[in-house]
Amino acid sequence: MTLWSVLGAGVAGLAVATELVARGAQVQVFDPSGAPGPHGCSWWAGGMLAPWCEFENAEEPVLRLGQEAFGWWKEKTKLQRRGTLVVSSRRDLPDLRRFARRTEGFREVGTEIADLEPGLHGFAKGLFFDAEAHLDPRNALKDLYDGLLDKGVIFHKKLAPLQLKNAIDCRGLLARDVLYDLRGVKGEMLVIRCPDVTLTRPVRLLHPRIPLYIVPRGDGVYMLGATMIESEDSSRITARSMLELLSAAYALNPAFGEAEVLEIGVDLRPAFPDNLPRIRRLGRTIYANGLYRHGYLLAPALARGVADLALNNTHSEMVDEDRA
Repeated sequence: MTLWSVLGAGVAGLAVATELVARGAQVQVFDPSGAPGPHGCSWWAGGMLAPWCEFENAEEPVLRLGQEAFGWWKEKTKLQRRGTLVVSSRRDLPDLRRFARRTEGFREVGTEIADLEPGLHGFAKGLFFDAEAHLDPRNALKDLYDGLLDKGVIFHKKLAPLQLKNAIDCRGLLARDVLYDLRGVKGEMLVIRCPDVTLTRPVRLLHPRIPLYIVPRGDGVYMLGATMIESEDSSRITARSMLELLSAAYALNPAFGEAEVLEIGVDLRPAFPDNLPRIRRLGRTIYANGLYRHGYLLAPALARGVADLALNNTHSEMVDEDRA
């Protein structure tokens, strides 16, 4: 049996390894950082499975392929399918109308907002995408990792040997030495605790410059995220970003002004020019990369595409024919 070597233990690498094992392949994983943790971009994700919301500024494949994620993740980890609520302040209602024109799969809500999320204050209109879902990225990574260990997959805490046969490179930005059109898009987020506010589903607050999303993690803990900055600096958050994140949370509910800041996260998301993922076979290595801000949403489709190519030589739409 052919032994496949997956390079990288982020959401892309773990999803690819999981899909290969599910199809009967023998797999080993190389990652010098070891098990999933704060060193990886996937650790700092929002974990929203929101293909209809993301369609607002994404290409059509994100909407279509993203819908495959629900069934895939439901078999691997705990999934909360409570939908997504999108709101705006009264002065930003034009942004809400623009969002509605560019998306689908929602219903307009008004007084129902108070029933859906009593913890929101002062929002008269919104959009409810009831089919969307969210998961806890850190639990999802652990569940994939543990599932692979249970299947006998060996994890090597070291760099993969040079000229490795049957390799699948899922290293994100570390693959830029080969994938020259890959770039980093900076994301910044906060983890806060505010027991005085109860939200049960992801909420997106529209703003002309910086839309915010807030995702409940349970026990009064929330993840705040928003920023997409064309930057290669992942060393620290900017003061402006932190101010905007906290101000937006305060706009959702003033009680967030008393929240504890538990964690500050900064990462660089790997992206190609059109912000869609790519699968490329170069020599003896298959490269799977470019998940951008859609890591958990598109990882299942990426993993299936890689497995199709590796095991059956079948080219899915993610295979970059011009370069492969």
